[in-house]
Amino acid sequence: MKTKLSQILKDSEYSLSLFSDDLIHELDSKIFYKDEKPYINCIIRDKEILLKPEEIVRQLFTSKLIHDYGYPKERIKFEHSVKFGREVKSADIVIFDKDRRTVEYLIAEIKKPKLIDGKAQLRSYCNATGAPIAVWTNGEDIAYYNRKDPNYFEDLTDIPSVDQKLEDLLTESFTYRDLIINDKIPNKGLSLKEVVQDMEDEVLAGAGVDSFEEVFKLIFIKLFDEKKREHDKKRLYKIIEKKLGEVTMSNYKDVKEVLKQEDNSLYEELEFRNKGQSEGELKKKLQRLFDEAKQVWKGIFSEDSTIQLTPSHLSICVSALQDVKLTNSNLDVIDEAFEYLVSKTAKGEKGQYFTPRYVIDMCVKMLNPKPGEYMIDPASGSCGFPVHVIFWLRERTKKPIEELKDDIAKIFGIDFDEKAVRIGRTLNIIAGDGHTNVLHLNTLDYERWNETVENIDWMLTYGEGFKRLEKLKTEKDSYKQFQFDILMANPPFAGDIKEPRVLHKYNVSFNSQNKAKSAVGRDLLFIERNLDFLKPGGRMAIVLPQGRFNNTSDKEIRAYISEKARILAVVGLHGNTFKPHTGTKTSVLFVQKWDEKLCPKKKDYPIFFAVSEKGGKDNSGDYVYLKDEEGNRKIDKKGHLIVEQDLFNHNGELPDGVAEAFCEFAKKEGLSFS
Repeated sequence: MKTKLSQILKDSEYSLSLFSDDLIHELDSKIFYKDEKPYINCIIRDKEILLKPEEIVRQLFTSKLIHDYGYPKERIKFEHSVKFGREVKSADIVIFDKDRRTVEYLIAEIKKPKLIDGKAQLRSYCNATGAPIAVWTNGEDIAYYNRKDPNYFEDLTDIPSVDQKLEDLLTESFTYRDLIINDKIPNKGLSLKEVVQDMEDEVLAGAGVDSFEEVFKLIFIKLFDEKKREHDKKRLYKIIEKKLGEVTMSNYKDVKEVLKQEDNSLYEELEFRNKGQSEGELKKKLQRLFDEAKQVWKGIFSEDSTIQLTPSHLSICVSALQDVKLTNSNLDVIDEAFEYLVSKTAKGEKGQYFTPRYVIDMCVKMLNPKPGEYMIDPASGSCGFPVHVIFWLRERTKKPIEELKDDIAKIFGIDFDEKAVRIGRTLNIIAGDGHTNVLHLNTLDYERWNETVENIDWMLTYGEGFKRLEKLKTEKDSYKQFQFDILMANPPFAGDIKEPRVLHKYNVSFNSQNKAKSAVGRDLLFIERNLDFLKPGGRMAIVLPQGRFNNTSDKEIRAYISEKARILAVVGLHGNTFKPHTGTKTSVLFVQKWDEKLCPKKKDYPIFFAVSEKGGKDNSGDYVYLKDEEGNRKIDKKGHLIVEQDLFNHNGELPDGVAEAFCEFAKKEGLSFS
């Protein structure tokens, strides 16, 4: 919608997306020009003012306070003086207490277009005035806070209307319907990673606990709470589909309007919520929910595991997380937060980095998994490849998850990092509706798997999945070779393996004169190991350092691969793909093992080559999201932000990319899986 307001906001850090069309049209119609500059009569000060981007947002948000929340103009003031000793600053918007008209009740910050700056400004204003409620907005994102004491800001879902008390707002029933309507991700443009970073700044950094473990527990509990309301979610989605023709979040405003008409009393209350009870009562409620989740989703936390956050710290964290809907359709909401938490610990030290989900989606589309096929990721991390194969099968078959349980039971992940395995198991359980074959093992040191399986505790956690894996062994007494149809992996790059006991199991550890090497790159061992996991005709996608494709010293590994498999494709990834963790240039290698029927051996054949020119991230490693004409982040039909990249077309939201071009190549070449 082209308006005079949108023209003024162009190339600024402000937006109109939070405001209704009526409010926008009303303000737009009141603009007049002097010396070719836009002016407006201020809604509060009743005088002509120059209409700058931040002033547009202030005028619109104030109109919202008056029309939607019922606050009278006489309780609202702009540029209110706040004293800091001898220094005086001006608060953008202040609402005064109903009974004490000189006492600040709510302070809103508009001039700082970034949340981190705005929140710091609000904290200082609220501490100086004692105002209990604070709001920050830039017109696209918005955040509401309750100042509990000088140290902590607690997130609110909304602010009270003129006739409400803060206590009334907190104790209102909150269901899955409300969660969709108030979800921070589409409403505020926030990611879960940003929410977790805010929690760290607010309480976790000084809480004296393991941040990863405590955030993991809270996400685990909230996921469980949402899954308990799955019946409500399905009912609500049917209503959206009936009213709008399909379940689409790309027009989120329409979805909200449909759901606001629904009788909220028909739905169960969510339990993961700070409802104004004492902090001690909140902790008891969350621990009870945690204990229940551990019994249903076993093998991720020990039975005696407890929440270690203090009641006051827990209250802040619950308030921060409660309005984020975690169970979106591809779990990338959770993924990014876990990537951030794990990368702060040990993940990057071994040269193993989380794979961006658009890279995974490209690989999945190119290898085209089919129902009934066995798939594994032997360096699975948080299980991006296995989880997205599950999503692929669900999307392509259009079958309910219950009918895909046998197919999901054929999808495996292995990793040596215990934290990553626990994350992967959690995501796998959610995606696969309770099933998981994610195993805590050292893929390269397979001769010691026998020692691992003798551990009773390990078998209690992983035994069911491991027994399914054993059925795929080529030889009864060896874990060397398996019969998988598909393998996808982003194995660790950094560091050589020097232990002779491990090296001597691999052909690539010997040179052309059959002399043992003293050290071999970890990724080279993974190439051989991965090929051993595949049956003849099996296909693989593996992320490798670019040097493996053109270094003279790596000609032996290239010859080894060519002997074992047909090279299908090489896709050069953008240099920003794995930032901020590393700027290492990488490519994805796609191969299919030779097989008389599925992939007959030949000397000369075409290979698909492509290079990504849109990496999906900027030079700092932050995702670059697709925006609409007014500069707002676009979301797809399922409510996900759309990363600007050229690896696949994001289900038609982007132009065809590398994956689509390869699919045409595969059909033309008559590849067995096309």
